[in-house]
Amino acid sequence: MRSVLTDVKDAEDVPQTFPDLEQRLQPVPPCRSLRESVQVYKEHCRMAREFHQVKHDIAVLEDRKRKLLAELVEDEKVAAEIARLEEEFRRLTEENRTLVNVHNERTQQLETLCLTSRMTQDSS
Repeated sequence: MRSVLTDVKDAEDVPQTFPDLEQRLQPVPPCRSLRESVQVYKEHCRMAREFHQVKHDIAVLEDRKRKLLAELVEDEKVAAEIARLEEEFRRLTEENRTLVNVHNERTQQLETLCLTSRMTQDSS
């Protein structure tokens, strides 16, 4: 069984201020002669440490969230650029197909004209 003196010593080992807490929420030093007061103080200090840890964890997570949102914005820009390039590629591929068809038609027309021209020269 722990003695009141041990609890008081433990309570003295705990820092008495917690910068994350408003002044009105700071643990009030215990009445060292009352075991319950010391226990309440120790519990309050434990909760203050947990509060500090939770605030730290929240800050870390918010920082991570900020970084992920920045990555998301960058990914969206890249995705938009990819979509633009895919559309340009589709358009250029179609234009290329059309130009190849026109070239083939003109080549055929040229061959026909050449044949017609030779036949006309041969007839004369």
